[in-house]
Amino acid sequence: MHGTTQKIGISSSPSGAKVTVGDKVEGETPLFAELDRGTEHIVKIDLPGFETAEMTLTKSVSGWVWGNIVFGGIIGLVVDASTGGLYELSPAQLNAELQESGSTTSMNENGLVVMVVLTPKKEWKKIARLERM
Repeated sequence: MHGTTQKIGISSSPSGAKVTVGDKVEGETPLFAELDRGTEHIVKIDLPGFETAEMTLTKSVSGWVWGNIVFGGIIGLVVDASTGGLYELSPAQLNAELQESGSTTSMNENGLVVMVVLTPKKEWKKIARLERM
């Protein structure tokens, strides 16, 4: 019903990161990658000075299967199953919030994000200090 490939939007913050799907470099963020529906994909987003983000696109049977059975019959179903057109990749949009190398983040139960940076930048302003209790 909808072809053997699917366009997946891939973005990052900051933008301009290299996107690799499997072993193939797709380009730099933001971009749309045209990917095979019948395969699960590992997407790596890499920018110098930042930790590499790695995400997985999974395949699932598309809701169009029922429409294909009604309109295309068994032949349409067999064709889509053999070409991968039977599937849908999820999620349809990937966004990576890249973390600077050497920093770690965590979130507590109140939604407060704590970021630890080993080498602070000179232009940063100190606004608080955490102390052990």
